[in-house]
Amino acid sequence: MNSIFLRIYGGMLLVLVAVSFLALISIRMINDVRAEDYRERMATGTFRLMADNLEPMDEAERQKALAVWMRLIGVPLELRRLDDLGLESGNWSRLIQGRVLVLSRAPAEVRVYSLVDLSQQQVLTADIEKISEQLGRATLFLIADELVRHPESDMPTWLQRLRRDKGFGFPLNLTRLNETDLDTDQRRRLDEFDTVLSLGPDGNAVMMYMKIPDTNWVVSLGPIYQMQEYPPEMLLMTGLLALSLSGLLIYLLVRQLEQRLMNLESAATHLARGNLDARAEVIGSDSVGSLARAFNDMAGHLQRMMRIQQEMIRAVSHELRTPVARLRFGLEMVETAGSEVDRKRYLDSMDGDLSELDKLVDEILTYARLEQGAPALVLQPVDVLATVEQVVAELLPLAASVQLEHEDLSHGRAHAVDAEARYLHRALTNLVSNALRHAAARVKVTTRVANGRCRLIVEDDGPGIPEAYRERVFTPFLRLDDSRTRASGGYGLGLSIVRRIAYWHRGYARVETSKELGGAAFIIDWPLRQ
Repeated sequence: MNSIFLRIYGGMLLVLVAVSFLALISIRMINDVRAEDYRERMATGTFRLMADNLEPMDEAERQKALAVWMRLIGVPLELRRLDDLGLESGNWSRLIQGRVLVLSRAPAEVRVYSLVDLSQQQVLTADIEKISEQLGRATLFLIADELVRHPESDMPTWLQRLRRDKGFGFPLNLTRLNETDLDTDQRRRLDEFDTVLSLGPDGNAVMMYMKIPDTNWVVSLGPIYQMQEYPPEMLLMTGLLALSLSGLLIYLLVRQLEQRLMNLESAATHLARGNLDARAEVIGSDSVGSLARAFNDMAGHLQRMMRIQQEMIRAVSHELRTPVARLRFGLEMVETAGSEVDRKRYLDSMDGDLSELDKLVDEILTYARLEQGAPALVLQPVDVLATVEQVVAELLPLAASVQLEHEDLSHGRAHAVDAEARYLHRALTNLVSNALRHAAARVKVTTRVANGRCRLIVEDDGPGIPEAYRERVFTPFLRLDDSRTRASGGYGLGLSIVRRIAYWHRGYARVETSKELGGAAFIIDWPLRQ
């Protein structure tokens, strides 16, 4: 899949399927827990009441009561010993604490446990398929049987206490017969001690009524709501809707992103085919826009590098042509020399041409190392003052008619500046040599340290450099034909090397007019600490 949209959408689909599968399992587990809790709430009050009634009875009375309740509920009831139940420790502990257990036995059947007598380890058990109307009738019968033991005026209080103590999971209320929301036929059936079943107020629940014998009270049970399981189909439909909407949204977002990336790919293809003017369209300031800008910067840098390379090839071929031609001419002259003196003169001239070629090759290689990539610089504390004095001492023999001076304005702080000693020496040598070629009488080297930066200034009293050419003098193989003539010598690489050395030291190199000497002032500036 080459489309970003398909990849993202496919990944989302896999995630959604996995999440839906986990959600289905979770819903099944939640429904099981809710069903167990629902069944326990429905059965707790009734079975707790039966167990409490059985506790003070003897064995014969218990069996008689169980027979009556079985006819009421319609399910078998029996008393079993606690040790014979085979319950897990957690369920056993809950039963000991007075809880009514409702444990699933089959998909549609549960077993109910209620502790009767801990000393005799008697437990009331019943197998129930569902919470039925018979269980509700039995509950009303048990409650009525409990209330008739108290005065009629105290029955509401005893009912609320019964509900609280036994833990009924549904409302229980006492209402006067003439105040019940029942029709005439239903009230007649209540007078006949029948159980009345009706729908709740909202139509989704069941209400059950029974009249307490010899009173005007009607005990109502409910509303009892049927537990509604969370439907998996709803989850599936919700997932499909979410997938569709998210897919549409992702398509609208990713389509624009994909078009921008295709535009970037097209520009890269044109660049690879040799069209160095190709550029990507920059839209926005997000990551793709930043990528397009970085691509354009790379393409521009590549174009500049290719242009510089082409200019270097043309310039090198031009610079090599002159000494090679002189060598060829010298060889011809050596062959036709009439005397040993002439032959030696021609050989010395050829040796000078070879030295010039060697120096040119060295300049080209140095510039190439500095231009093509980050050179292997070993930045360490360098005594700049000592380096300046060394360069001045080395070039002093070349300053026959020029006064070469050095002034330290750093107050000794230039004794330990982070730099590459070899390249710093090369840059300073190039600047001083260049100044000596163009100076009339004075060349001055100044060392200054301020604001965490070191500055070297090389000034001369020569003709200077016009402002329009001050950037161009750092271009490889460029030599000006006015103030700085070709007669001054050099190859036009010295200042280019100086700028690249300053660049790799995180500094800069520039030229301006010397305020003191009136000629050119070349400045190198870089941080004291790298």
